[in-house]
Amino acid sequence: MNYDVKNIKLALNGKKRIEWAEKDMPVLSRIREEFLRSKPFVGKKMAACLHITAETANLARTLKAGGANIVLCASNPLSTQDEVAASLVKDYQIPVFAIKGEDRQTYYKHLRAALAHKPVITMDDGADLISLLHSKYKNWAKNILGSMEETTTGVIRLKSLEASGRLKVPIIAAVKIGDNWAELEKNA
Repeated sequence: MNYDVKNIKLALNGKKRIEWAEKDMPVLSRIREEFLRSKPFVGKKMAACLHITAETANLARTLKAGGANIVLCASNPLSTQDEVAASLVKDYQIPVFAIKGEDRQTYYKHLRAALAHKPVITMDDGADLISLLHSKYKNWAKNILGSMEETTTGVIRLKSLEASGRLKVPIIAAVKIGDNWAELEKNA
């Protein structure tokens, strides 16, 4: 398995964090149980550019339980939990490309590694993965079934791509704007 984490020996502490966080995520645990039965993502490659935290680890575990062949990279190198990244690789066999404090060159190397996985579904926090796809991996865009964006900033970037006629993949914007979800529709 190809990956790039700070130190694989940090995995034991990472697994403890992941298991601890799982206790506060009962809905996701129930979804994981359902995904183990239904396998909705069998045969689908996914790439997720998200904060590499214990919570994200549980999301990745859930998607993998659903049959996804998933790769993670960091959306924010300052929030990466190195021990969680190591545990995802060692204990859950999920490739991760993330190192806390990584420099710009490493950050983009990790984004490229996630896209080299040739995903058909992507998840983004800030639209860096989709932006890179549209600039350097344009030929792969036709293979993307869909993507999800979770930040207002990312949605703004994607709307700009759409306005210029360059957005080539369907996107689900999963962001909360203001005090209620109804505003999302007004602002979409």
